[in-house]
Amino acid sequence: MTDPSIWDQEIAVLEHVILCVDDHVLEKLPPGSTVLGIYPQGTSYWTRTAEIKTTNAQNNAVSFFLKVSQGDNGKGMMHSEFHSMTALYHALPELVPKPLAWGTYNDHPDTHFFLCHFHAMTNDIPSTANSPKMVARLHKNGVSPTGKFGFPVTTYQGRLAQDTMECDTWEESFSRAIDGLFRAEEEAQGPDEEMAELRRGIMETVIPRLLRPLETGGRRVIPRLVHGDLWDGNTSVDATTGLPIIFDACSSYAHHEYELAPWRPRRHKISKPYVTEYLRHFPVSEPAADFDDRNALYCVSVPATRPIHILL
Repeated sequence: MTDPSIWDQEIAVLEHVILCVDDHVLEKLPPGSTVLGIYPQGTSYWTRTAEIKTTNAQNNAVSFFLKVSQGDNGKGMMHSEFHSMTALYHALPELVPKPLAWGTYNDHPDTHFFLCHFHAMTNDIPSTANSPKMVARLHKNGVSPTGKFGFPVTTYQGRLAQDTMECDTWEESFSRAIDGLFRAEEEAQGPDEEMAELRRGIMETVIPRLLRPLETGGRRVIPRLVHGDLWDGNTSVDATTGLPIIFDACSSYAHHEYELAPWRPRRHKISKPYVTEYLRHFPVSEPAADFDDRNALYCVSVPATRPIHILL
């Protein structure tokens, strides 16, 4: 989700796909649901989003959130979001809307959807009093079931596919992710010697220097579930419960400190005070002296700090 005031381009997905509820979406609603209507809800760069209002078998009002994208890339995005949000929901259900399904429209085979429970949200960001603590709980609960880093399916940051190949070490997993960003940059902008030199420096010097010590000398990194893009545009406050709620995930099993990268830039509303509070609930990994440098390195891989042209 995003602020429409900073987006001045036409959304690629045609509006008609959220003017009625497709048969395949209807099939994914809970048994006994009666649809009352579908209404555009929220904004998104590359998708259409809507609220489906229903009554359940007991005649109680229940709403669902529908996100729709198109094309092969859009199919991957919906598949990615369903599996990411499902993993997060299983780790800490009170922090995440309950996912229901993903799939392809019956009437429009090139149109794909993600469906979850609807939560009315405020325009606020969660407070430092509860959000960092809940994110720390998420990380503690979400240990990789295979012991590997990465994720079982390809995930997407925006429209950009991530390298989520399962790896035995965090250094390898992070290196693959960063190298994928450099490849995407070169494909989008063409070869550039300055960028190539930066790439060599990060891949051959910075990553080994900062990440290898986490997994040597008897130390190990436990792969933990992260949201993957947890900046203030992807989190809000549930209007009913007052609790934090997170969405638009591109998850992976990673070093838990990776989640804190979008909280580093001062321009973000969720910033340094949230990092400080988080570390009260989940302490810094050793070697602790490298924490700030690791955090700066992790910032290279998050979309909020990436050059905007790589996303277009």
